[in-house]
Formats: sequence, structure tokens, C-alpha cells
Amino acid sequence: MIISHRNQFIFFAVPKTGTHSVRRELRPHLGAEDGEQVGLFERKYLPYPELAAIRHGHISAIEVRPVLGEEMFGRYFKFAFVRNPFDRFVSYCAFISRASGEFQAAPAAFMRQVIANVQLQQKPLFRGQHEFLVDADGRLQMDYVGRNEDMQAHYDAICARLRLPTARLDRVNTSAHRDYREYYDEALVAQVSQLYRRDLELFDYRFG
Repeated sequence: MIISHRNQFIFFAVPKTGTHSVRRELRPHLGAEDGEQVGLFERKYLPYPELAAIRHGHISAIEVRPVLGEEMFGRYFKFAFVRNPFDRFVSYCAFISRASGEFQAAPAAFMRQVIANVQLQQKPLFRGQHEFLVDADGRLQMDYVGRNEDMQAHYDAICARLRLPTARLDRVNTSAHRDYREYYDEALVAQVSQLYRRDLELFDYRFG
């Protein structure tokens, strides 16, 4: 997450949606009064004890709103990126098994194993994207939701809205895998559809 008082925006870093490339390009525009929270590659924490205690940068609207207060939260431009849940799940599986190679060795079996793992389901990278971007009643709180599939164009639009110079986004922290559609059978499509049903509805995604 980045909270910029200088530019009056809040960037919500949804896991596995290209957040690190966006962070990299936003950082030069931050002032001394601004804050970032990130737990991968480097550790930075926001100057709010309640948020710093979370210890990672994937902070939800529900968590940040009471800390900033209604006036600031409502006034600041709030944005995030989302990704096709089927593609994101493949990326997640490739990422968490990058050391063991389990996903590369037997992708479908590993994906099913991950879906059945209740402990993994509690981790931020596994959670549905909507959970970071809605209020307690499930209403979307973002002013702009960009798509990972057309990330550069959406980043350009965000910079135009913020009156910041845009930049070419690089690929950062990517996972090695083929086109996500190659990893699914009908049963896995059904399982992931159920797992991320709200993401599919709210952000209008589908398989393929």
C-alpha cells in the first residue's frame, strides 16, 4: 500500500496483480509526508501503528478507512489493479512452489492440493481480490480499478487523473508459467470459479 498526502491518493496493493511494478514507478513522486508499506524485497511500514502491525503491504479498505478517517478516506483518490482469478491462481501456485518445483512437476495435482489447504487460505496472496477493495457491506470502495491484462493503459489513465508523469511499467516479481488456460480441466475450473466467485462477478471476469 502507498498513501500519498502530497498527491492525495491511496494505492491498494492487491496480491499477484503487478503491484511491485506500480510501486516502483510511483515512488519517485512521493514526498517526505507520504508512506508505503511493503514486506517483499524490502520492508517498509506506514506511520500508523495499526497498519504497521499488519506487517505486509496488502492492506484492505476495511483496515485503512478507520485509521485515516472518513474525510481523508473519502477525499483521496483510491485505486488498485485486479487480474483474472484463473490466471492469478496459477501465478500464485507457481509463486509459492518456486523453491520446491511442485507446480512445475504436476500442476493440476498441486493446484488441487492448494485449494484443499485450509491454512493457505488464510494468507493474503490466496484471498479474493474483492476482500481488499470493498467495505463491510461488500460495496466497492475504489475510484478506479485497473486490469492487469491492460496494465500500461490503465496506469497511464491513473497518472493522468493524478496529474503525474507516466512511465513504462517493467515486469517485477513474475512467476514462470504458461498461459493459464493450459493448466485447467473442467473440475479445476469449477473449483476456482467457486473459490473466487465474488471476484468473477464484481470485476466481470470469466475463464478464457
